[in-house]
Amino acid sequence: MSHNTLLVFEVTILVLAIFLGFEVISKVPAMLHTPLMSGTNAIHGIVIVGAMLVLGLPDKGTFTWVIGFIAVVLASANVVGGFVVTDRMLEMFKKREPAKPVDASQNGKGDAAP
Repeated sequence: MSHNTLLVFEVTILVLAIFLGFEVISKVPAMLHTPLMSGTNAIHGIVIVGAMLVLGLPDKGTFTWVIGFIAVVLASANVVGGFVVTDRMLEMFKKREPAKPVDASQNGKGDAAP
């Protein structure tokens, strides 16, 4: 397979993946959007592992090092963001404690003797 044929094949796969991803995401109801995105952000751990493997190669140029470093930084931010969003989302489902009644003798307006 020649280099040009391989490039056309890879670009075709990329374009099809973009269209498929757009169609799948556009069909997701708004209620499921946040849990779905927080989960996919957490999956970015795979990107971190891949970038670290690339950075661990013995023969890498400056361009490869810079792209690998940027991939590690951005994927790490995405993973952390995914966990933060998931934590905030789960906080909405926790039971809240009912407000405690205020005791009149503790707020300085009670019948305490001087």
